[in-house]
Amino acid sequence: MTSPSNRGAPASTEPRINDRIRVPEVRLVGPNGEQVGIVRIEDALRLAQEADLDLVEVAAQARPPVCKLMDYGKFKYESAQKARESRRNQQLTVIKEQKLRPKIDPHDYLTKKGHVARFLSGGNKVKVTIMFRGREQSRPELGYRLLQKLAEDVAELGFVESNPKQDGRNMIMVLAPHKTTKTRPLKPDYGDGVDAATEEDAGTAHE
Repeated sequence: MTSPSNRGAPASTEPRINDRIRVPEVRLVGPNGEQVGIVRIEDALRLAQEADLDLVEVAAQARPPVCKLMDYGKFKYESAQKARESRRNQQLTVIKEQKLRPKIDPHDYLTKKGHVARFLSGGNKVKVTIMFRGREQSRPELGYRLLQKLAEDVAELGFVESNPKQDGRNMIMVLAPHKTTKTRPLKPDYGDGVDAATEEDAGTAHE
């Protein structure tokens, strides 16, 4: 049975238990969920002591408050175990970033692709940014073709979560690791001010 009081302890969101419950009567629930009914707080505390259990306030806003007989220490331990298990099973998704130039060297491309593949294998999303400089800004199809190639090269590990989109001097695409989602087809978005025919050029133009 848990110690009836915790004097001097900092305020917390934990429920009131035992003699910290300062009301004249409570609606009592037994250890197996059975409804005992409305009883005086003295009687509820006596029943808890006789059963070597704690009286735990589970619905403080009710009138009268609802209290349950339970082993509060065991309850807290099992709750903590479940929370830890839940966190263990919950994968934290981190967004990594890789930056490329539209006319990247083949060796550098392989290196960048390796980084992207490693990130996806680790369960992380990857934000791929193509950085345009000078006259390259007038050739967004170069960036699109590079992103398309990268997406195809890592298709076994991830899919395109956010299609290529022009963002100022950059073009951005987000890849996500496979779970149950199928790979989405690439659809470039060059942003405002770019001729729609550019998309057709992206599939036919060659360097």
